[in-house]
Parts: sequence; structure tokens; C-alpha cells
Amino acid sequence: MINRLLGMIYILMKQGTVTAAELAERFEVSVRTIYRDMDTLSAAGIPIYAKKGKNGGICLTEQFVLNKMLITKEEQQEILSGLISLRETRADGEETILQKLGEFFKTDPVDWLAIDLSDWSGSREQLYGDIKTAILARRLIRFDYYGKQGQMSHRTVEPVQLLFKEYTWYLKAFCRERSAWRLFKLFRMKRLELLEESFVPREECTQKEGDHSKNEKKKDEPFTVIDIRIDQKEAYRIYDRFDEDEIEVLPDGNFMVHMHAVVDDWVYGVILGFGSSAEVLAPEAVRHEVIQRIREMAERYEIRESKRER
Repeated sequence: MINRLLGMIYILMKQGTVTAAELAERFEVSVRTIYRDMDTLSAAGIPIYAKKGKNGGICLTEQFVLNKMLITKEEQQEILSGLISLRETRADGEETILQKLGEFFKTDPVDWLAIDLSDWSGSREQLYGDIKTAILARRLIRFDYYGKQGQMSHRTVEPVQLLFKEYTWYLKAFCRERSAWRLFKLFRMKRLELLEESFVPREECTQKEGDHSKNEKKKDEPFTVIDIRIDQKEAYRIYDRFDEDEIEVLPDGNFMVHMHAVVDDWVYGVILGFGSSAEVLAPEAVRHEVIQRIREMAERYEIRESKRER
């Protein structure tokens, strides 16, 4: 009965005026039952009434719709646009909700934003879908995970959130093997299984330790300012990679980047990614480490080339 009453309200809000006979046919009950439902809704404070005449039928007052929703046209557009973005996950459900709300709001959404969680090949599409299902249904997932040193471990986790940070997707979850909150890089997650077992959400879902993104380092790790001279031909990459307040344009057209970061392998990867276009000027410890890594890379190529020549 509750479902029928809610269904009646939805239909009336969507279509305006509907005859008792149409409602009876829709819910497969008698017209008398529909009128009894009207009395029930009226007693519950829903302003429902019947209009006589040629275009008569059962309807709700316009004031009821406005008072109950309390959503402006701008807010309705925001809701619809948000659902359009979710549709890009290619998961089930959003399209139906989008259609219903669009009809209910009597407005067409503006498709201003597209978020595609899959990769170009589409190979990870299933991964995102399974994770979303696990988060919404509060089901456990199991997967193999590669750590920073390349070691593989088996994890069973309670997933709570997908997080996009610093060009990388992470999964925030409580790891049962480590009995702690973790951030898992999706690129390192392999052979994911969606389990039937459900879990009760934990009160605290603040990350404690484990895999961290660049800006989630421990508080006792100080930030270092790294001065990097970069050729002007890399301008597009510089503005993609660094904040505007870190970039200084030199008189000769080249750039001096004052990078604020916790010095780690990620930082060296960024610097070396610019190849011969970049030179670290300070601090000396970072400059020397970059030189050492370049030498090791050169030695490896020299060794391999000498073997090939033999």
C-alpha cells in the first residue's frame, strides 16, 4: 500500500491531473480503492483533491509541489547536471533517475561536464563499476595489490570512497589485513573480486596510514622548495604541472620553477620527466641526487650498448 501511495504522489506531481480510472488501471486496483487512497493521503496532510468537469481528475495543489521540493530552477539544473556526470561511469541506474527527475522538474539538463572513469582502451571499465557497486551496497572486495617496492599482497577491504588526487585515482577503504584505513592506487589493484559479504560502515573513515598521495604525507615531513630551471619549449607542460605562484618567467623567456614538495621518488620522477630541458639549481642535495640518477641511467644504457656491440 505504501508503494502505491508514493507512486500516486509521483504520478500526480509528474502529470498534474490523472483520472481515478487511470490510476486504478496503473496500480491494478479498483476505482474505489483509489478514492480510499485519496482519503488516506489527505489525512496524512497531502493536499490532494478531485476536479470535476471535462478535464477533471485527481490532482495535487501547485503549492504542495513548491513547498515540498524547495528547490529553485538553478538547483534543479545542478542536480540534473550532477546526474549527467555520474552517467559517464556507465553504471546502471543513473539514466533512469535522470529521466524521472527531468520529467519531474519539467526541464532539460545542460550537459556541461563529462567525467569518464574508464581508460582509453575500456579495459578498466568493469573495475570502476564493481567498486561503485561495492561502495553503494557496502560489500567487501578482494584484490591483489602491488606496493611501492613491487611486492604483491592479497587484500580484503571495506570500500568507502573513490578519490581522484594528483592525476591518480585512489580507493579509500578499511583494510582487514592491516586493520587500518588505506588509500589504494587503482592502477596497482589487480584481479578484483566483488564479494557477497557485506559490512557495517565504521564511524571513522579518516585515513591513518598506508599508501599516500603527494599531499597526504605525514605532518612531520617538511616541504622543500626546489628551484628548477626549465626551457621555454616546455611551457605547456610547466603550466600543466605546477601552480602559477611556483612559476617565474625569466628575462630570456625560460622558466624558473620553485617547486614546493616533500622530496621523494615522485618528485624525482617529475624532474627527470622533463629530460634535458630541466636543471635543478637548489638545494644541492636534490641536485646531486638527480645527477646520480642520471649517471645510473646512462651507465645502464652504456652497458647494454656494449653487450649489443659484442
